[in-house]
Amino acid sequence: MRILLVNDDGIMAPGIEAMYVALRGAGEVEVVAPETTQSAVGHAISVKTPIYVHRVHVNNVFYGWSVDGRPADCVKLAMHELLEARPDVVVSGINAGANTAINVLYSGTVAGAVEGAFFGVPSIAFSLELSEELDFHRAGAIARRIFDAYIAGKPPRGACLNVNIPALDAGPPRGLRVCPQATLTMEEYYYKQTDARGGTVYWLDGRFPKADQEPDSDYHAMKSGFVTVTPLRFDMTDRAAMARTAEIPWPDTFA
Repeated sequence: MRILLVNDDGIMAPGIEAMYVALRGAGEVEVVAPETTQSAVGHAISVKTPIYVHRVHVNNVFYGWSVDGRPADCVKLAMHELLEARPDVVVSGINAGANTAINVLYSGTVAGAVEGAFFGVPSIAFSLELSEELDFHRAGAIARRIFDAYIAGKPPRGACLNVNIPALDAGPPRGLRVCPQATLTMEEYYYKQTDARGGTVYWLDGRFPKADQEPDSDYHAMKSGFVTVTPLRFDMTDRAAMARTAEIPWPDTFA
């Protein structure tokens, strides 16, 4: 089995190394990852700038392609140029920080997996909730068990899963739940500062509301100590609104 491994924290991040080690026995793992941190870039791609690529050896653990671009760029380049053969599965992560609720739309980690699905390749994104002790080694072992189950289930062409592992400080997860993405939005705010030159600088921050507002969601399940698995799709059409939208008296001529 050929596995493409990508992330958004950068090719030197501990999460991707842990994921590589966890996947090593599952097949031939090729790493194509951003040169620098690309957190919260969403599904951005490079269209008006060149993309520089070079081969690196990371911590005497793996060789990989370091890409001066976004996670989606990494998958595109891998599919079209860098790999000798198309992978059987795309794995993205392990991300430092959960990607639940609205963060799914901002996440470069999730975008890497979704880009794999664009190419018709089954894909899976892994993220680990932030905590005082980010144990990527244990998270990698958990991710490998989930990966094996996913592959054994023979995922269809272009399937995509988003997996979140709860903080491991207090012990192993309580179990696993398949659940939908929360629709909670963050309570956002900015810190306003003045820099050394007198310019105005804003820093974005925020927090989610209480998890029990959506008790059946990925966010609530993760905060309750469960590994969450959410199937994703990239067709964003609101089909329930199609008929209502079609009934609007739109103009039929623009002459």
